[in-house]
Amino acid sequence: MTAFTGKVVLITGGASGIGAEVARRLRAQGAHLVLIDIDSPRLRELAAELGGEHVVAVSADVRDFTAMQAAVAQGIERFGGIDIVVANAGIASYGSVLTVDPAAFRRVIEVNLVGCFHTVRAALPSVIERRGYVLIVSSLAAYLAMPGMAAYDASKAGIEHFANALRLEVAHRGVDVGSAHMSWIDTPLVRESFADLPAVGRALAALPRPIRKTTSVQKCAARFERGIGRRARRINVPAWVGALRWLRPLLQTLRAERAGSKTTPEWLPDMDAEVAGLGRSLSARTQALGED
Repeated sequence: MTAFTGKVVLITGGASGIGAEVARRLRAQGAHLVLIDIDSPRLRELAAELGGEHVVAVSADVRDFTAMQAAVAQGIERFGGIDIVVANAGIASYGSVLTVDPAAFRRVIEVNLVGCFHTVRAALPSVIERRGYVLIVSSLAAYLAMPGMAAYDASKAGIEHFANALRLEVAHRGVDVGSAHMSWIDTPLVRESFADLPAVGRALAALPRPIRKTTSVQKCAARFERGIGRRARRINVPAWVGALRWLRPLLQTLRAERAGSKTTPEWLPDMDAEVAGLGRSLSARTQALGED
């Protein structure tokens, strides 16, 4: 018996990256899973790997509230309810505010922020009934803005505050709410960005050593597993990311912003040129998966 034995865990963005690795770990601990992702082939493969009788796999877009309600209903019908929600689905766009495709910017906000709301809203009645736990997967970007990432930064800062507000709303109902904040994790999203935009790699190399280091998905998922098990208010990956929450007022001073943006004129125009060359403001995989 473990803390997850018999628990029902809903994970969005569950077909790959952090979501898939967390799913593997929690299934190994005896959890039943409701996995939601727009990538149907990968989702089916993971469900088969984990054992179909323990997994409800639903291909759905978090931007579609009706689809999320239906996905939650499938999970409840199979397993009786939802104990834990991991609102993990997220994407990023390419390009500065001056050059990013407005449709791509809007899509990042819709997936990362509105999709998080849809996920929580659909599952919350069952989570309240079971006095469960909700984990909102934010980012280091909620604490520290990066040029060229305005849509992602805004969405991740937004869902951090969403988590904070939700925590206040449901605490008296026995529900705990946490937010997760990660630096660079070796996910498909990050690898695609580095492959498409060499300038991003150069920008990363100019950052202080801790920030430019990439953490494996396995190490990240291990911290998620521990944090979910103790119903943590915050999960920071690596642990030093938590310090940035307290340093945020200093990081937003004029002196800090000037120091942090010294190299921006060197790489941001190159990144925008690379985006123009690609002819898209999303990774090829993300763009293909989200086409209506």
